Amino acid sequence: MKKISLFFIAIALSLTACKQEKKESKTETATEVASTAKFVVKPEATSVKFTAYKTTDKVGVGGEFTSVKFEEQSGDTPEEALNNLNFSIPVSSLFTNDPTNTRDAKIKAAFFGAMLDTELISGTLKFVNGSAIATVKMNGETQNLPMDVTITDERRVTLTGVMNLAEWNALEALASLNKACEALHTGADGVSKTWEDVAIEVSTFLREN
Repeated sequence: MKKISLFFIAIALSLTACKQEKKESKTETATEVASTAKFVVKPEATSVKFTAYKTTDKVGVGGEFTSVKFEEQSGDTPEEALNNLNFSIPVSSLFTNDPTNTRDAKIKAAFFGAMLDTELISGTLKFVNGSAIATVKMNGETQNLPMDVTITDERRVTLTGVMNLAEWNALEALASLNKACEALHTGADGVSKTWEDVAIEVSTFLREN
């Protein structure tokens, strides 16, 4: 009887060891896959720039958000590294390099201040059939922003698109900004205008893992 008990104990121990080996093998495999990914996207290597327009001559006014927040991702291709990337952009990081140091405060107060939930602009970047789409939440509205993609040297990625503020229900905020900047947005024809389309450019450099 004692020999039979020892026999079953030996079998149980061998099965436990086998399961442990399989578990460790799966963990090692997952680690190997992560470590062999070729491309890594990091927030510190990513910039978000925009160009807004004023006067009936459509004069461009450039700016950027100096902070973009997301968890770094990796993938075997640039598209895989960027796909399903969840991001958030603090509105407080807006910067237009205005020498008078007054424009940024006006945009934050008169434009974003007239919106809902304007602490952050957030969203998700997705690649579908070779095309990029950013699902952007701003002013309590979530809409898709199609983006054109350019990849150079396999690592420098630029995404460009045009945001129509009407789609984010932001025309009242735009009118608020135009009123605050009425004189500065008045052209030679005496008409003050702030355009509802804003050009967006996202640039990132994909690091090698």
